[in-house]
Amino acid sequence: MTATPQITDSHCHLDFPDFDDEREAVVDRALKAGVTRMVTICTRLRQEPQVRAIAEAFEPVFYAAGTHPMSAAEEPLATVDELVALTQQPKLVGIGETGLDYHYTADSKDIQQESLRIHIEACRRTGLPLIIHSRDADKDMARILAEEYAAGSYTCVMHCFSSSAALAEAALDLGFYLSMSGIAAFPKSQELRDIFANAPVTRVLVETDSPYLAPPPHRGRRNEPAYTAHTARVGADVFDMDYADFAAQTQANFERLFSKVPAYEAAA
Repeated sequence: MTATPQITDSHCHLDFPDFDDEREAVVDRALKAGVTRMVTICTRLRQEPQVRAIAEAFEPVFYAAGTHPMSAAEEPLATVDELVALTQQPKLVGIGETGLDYHYTADSKDIQQESLRIHIEACRRTGLPLIIHSRDADKDMARILAEEYAAGSYTCVMHCFSSSAALAEAALDLGFYLSMSGIAAFPKSQELRDIFANAPVTRVLVETDSPYLAPPPHRGRRNEPAYTAHTARVGADVFDMDYADFAAQTQANFERLFSKVPAYEAAA
């Protein structure tokens, strides 16, 4: 019997109340689907202890922490020292999500930009990857990422990438990664699939952003980490690769960027 190819859900939100009644079952379903690792994302730093507790409770779950741009005006501004201190937690493997979102919260763009630069500095100091959320802010995002990279290198993933080809090119030119979510599997997302097809396959991750953005055949319902496999199969088609080969490539990409994960696993 052929083993199920292993993949990683590089971005989910297991702390959200959508999962409160069956978190253990959700993790079990992910494992059965070949999703052997999950990174759950803390979007408000005051909730970091609860998110950390989930990662500590489930061996396959790791976590990241930051201030989501849509919350930047509502939450205390993070400090670089605060973010750096969190990286001492063994299962914290990235910083974010942070970024810019002008779709609903353009009125807070100045504080969003300040928060983003703070998160970037924490990544620069620790070597952990930055997790970026970007919506309707392509020009400012490309400018800030480039300005900050010129001030000192850092690593980054553009999570749930669904922006322009220009922003994809700007991120890839800096050596960053693009993460493919269920949006790339939507029938009307051919333009987005074409953007991914023009990216190096060595710079692509897969994710759910669950409980949001469930890919077909689950679209319109709650998303969960197991469904990463549906998006990854679309990714294999985009790159004209066998699913097992694409899965293995995304695993290698994830381990290269989130290098604290394989180091943790090796030491366990």
